[in-house]
Amino acid sequence: MSERLFYKKGWYMITLGMDIGSITAKAVVLNGGIIVGSKVIFTGFNAAKAGEKVVQELLAELGLTLEHIERIVATGYGRKSVGFAHSTVTEITCHAKGAHFLDNSVRSIIDIGGQDSKVIVIDETGKVKDFAMNDKCAAGTGRFLEVMARALEVDLDEFGELSLKADNPSKISSLCTVFAESEVISLIAKGESRDNIIAGIHQSIASRVMAMASRVGIASPVMMTGGVAKNIGVVNAIEKLLNSPVKVSKDAQVIGALGAAILAAEN
Repeated sequence: MSERLFYKKGWYMITLGMDIGSITAKAVVLNGGIIVGSKVIFTGFNAAKAGEKVVQELLAELGLTLEHIERIVATGYGRKSVGFAHSTVTEITCHAKGAHFLDNSVRSIIDIGGQDSKVIVIDETGKVKDFAMNDKCAAGTGRFLEVMARALEVDLDEFGELSLKADNPSKISSLCTVFAESEVISLIAKGESRDNIIAGIHQSIASRVMAMASRVGIASPVMMTGGVAKNIGVVNAIEKLLNSPVKVSKDAQVIGALGAAILAAEN
């Protein structure tokens, strides 16, 4: 299919952003600055193959090939494994760009991913002013929640709703994933309800986020990005400590890839 034919059918400058995370690989395609498609798959053990697969599947759904893409930008921990990307950009810059694109009133971003978490403060143009990041351990991340879900024998997708039923959230004092898992097992043995334990896990994550937020002077409005943003229990726990609502887009999980696609269009 020729480029001219694409233009006649309403295709303009087509860019692609990729976010290769430790748990999921995401891709977003923009057409003239409009989101036309996104895709999320599990990364698995090979980040390079996951990057290729998520792009191939998304382009196939849209009836496109790599030849139709003018520019590709990759982000995420596996961004350097993507050989066909034109450039790579940090997750912090991409999440800031994506969040600002979706809502330009946002001044702070809480991004909880698979293996790290970040609090990013941006200005009215979407430029990063300051940030704090936890990348030293998996505590309070998506991986942390996966470990807790296995210990509790609960589907991770059920975590959010179950935590809302809690009447007395358990106290999870350890910030280390290994020790926190031991705490959870001990609470189970004592007969604590799953709802209360899960709510306690969410509160421990929120407390960790607030510790980072205090270092950068988080400002409202706040948007949450990353896969953990789909967990209503974590969002509610953060809102209570912030004493302020947190915005969550339906595209929360792909905001990093979205930011990468926007940067591809700008450069």
